[in-house]
Amino acid sequence: MKRNILSVPVRKLGRGDERAQDLVAVEDPLQIRLGDRDLAITMRTPGNDEELAAGFLFTEGILTERAQIGRIECADNLVTIQPAAGVELPAIPERNFYMTSSCGVCGKASIDALHAAGCTSPPRDQPTVDAALIRGLPDVLRPTQSVFERTGGLHAAALFDVAGALQCVREDVGRHNALDKLVGRAFLDGRAPLSQSILLVSGRVSFELVQKALMAGIPVLAAVGAPSSLAVETALRFGMTLAGFVRDGRFNVYAGESRIRV
Repeated sequence: MKRNILSVPVRKLGRGDERAQDLVAVEDPLQIRLGDRDLAITMRTPGNDEELAAGFLFTEGILTERAQIGRIECADNLVTIQPAAGVELPAIPERNFYMTSSCGVCGKASIDALHAAGCTSPPRDQPTVDAALIRGLPDVLRPTQSVFERTGGLHAAALFDVAGALQCVREDVGRHNALDKLVGRAFLDGRAPLSQSILLVSGRVSFELVQKALMAGIPVLAAVGAPSSLAVETALRFGMTLAGFVRDGRFNVYAGESRIRV
């Protein structure tokens, strides 16, 4: 398994001047292949690569069921998902799937594209969640961010049930990769759609994170940081609950406030 943390030499300047070693999160390319087709390249932190590939294909609407996957082959910076025998996959749009660790699939920022991919709205006003539960999620997540604790350089995505129990956490240099890893694990376990789940992300919320959460059927998305305008617009359009600035015992609700019990 490739390392996800690397020690590098640094010069520390401040109250003194010293040379030391510092730990940084690894960022490496991963090529995602579907059958014999090269589909995407993403910059990611090594680890859980099969989850990342499966989650990406699911949240992009290319795969819809676990049974469509025959096997997953992992090599050095390459994951190949082989379709199950007899499975005919839908036509895949010809577009550039090169992804950076920060922006995801560049240029794909259309709400209409979600409808085209078959995205549906979560059940109306369900589930309901106590505001106090939302406020406490970051305190549950923080101790589980093992790589962030050592490097300070990773995003995290965490899945909770509606009672606030932590189900799964994934970290990555790319916030969209962390979410794809998280959703990919649930997809491979046959637990998608995640209609009784709460998603917490450690940073800001972009359109793409809302898109991926909606494709996974997640009704409540909370973030430690701020949402973008398109993230709010998309959450309102599809009836998702979107909370931002979840920290210091408070948060803002930007969409779907009917699911929050005060």
